[in-house]
Amino acid sequence: MDLKIYRDKQEVAEQFSAYFVEKTKTEGTFHVALSGGSTPKIVFDVLAKNFSDKVDWSKVHFYWGDERCVPPTDDESNYKMTVEHLFSKIKVPKANIHRIRGEEEPKTEAICYANLLEINLEEVEGTPQFDLVILGMGDDGHTASIFPHQINLWNVEDHCVVATHPESGQQRVSINGKVINAAKEVAFLVTGASKAEKVKAVVEKTEGSQAYPATLVDPKYGNLVWFLDEPAAAKLN
Repeated sequence: MDLKIYRDKQEVAEQFSAYFVEKTKTEGTFHVALSGGSTPKIVFDVLAKNFSDKVDWSKVHFYWGDERCVPPTDDESNYKMTVEHLFSKIKVPKANIHRIRGEEEPKTEAICYANLLEINLEEVEGTPQFDLVILGMGDDGHTASIFPHQINLWNVEDHCVVATHPESGQQRVSINGKVINAAKEVAFLVTGASKAEKVKAVVEKTEGSQAYPATLVDPKYGNLVWFLDEPAAAKLN
């Protein structure tokens, strides 16, 4: 585990963008699973503004770790947020953007997206392997859309699952824990003081932390990197 702690959200965004650029310099196609949320939004802005000419976007293929079951025009859509903050500002081929179709029937779309991953990605031990999975973490310790009350979804056979938000009841399509842990690299982007307690629990694996899906992130074939701002890292020993 590699902990990178920076002053604030803006510095996290700048440093992660530089890290992302370096990762894309590998030979051949680069497959990345994106995250939604407020921190990736800032990252995408910085990436588009300051680094767009430093990446060969024709070789980068974009996917999502999870998506809310809403149309792509809905303000809650992770896809829409990424279009507004990144895709509309860079020269990426449309064929390289592989969105989860939130407007479709959730179980059907979970199957379709799992099939897409199987077709597009190389596999390790029967699991599709991303070059990079970007994750956020909720105040409740959830990651992707695997929530504590459905932690059993983490290791199910299906590569993609249908999850339900514990408060709103909104359905989401999410990759499962096996896909996350099969990635060559996993990067957490976590900022803000509200996350500090869960960051401590997950990173230091304190008593009871196994109830949080984020604790189960443990890449088998690559590195786990945390990009934190000082408020999120404040309670770490």
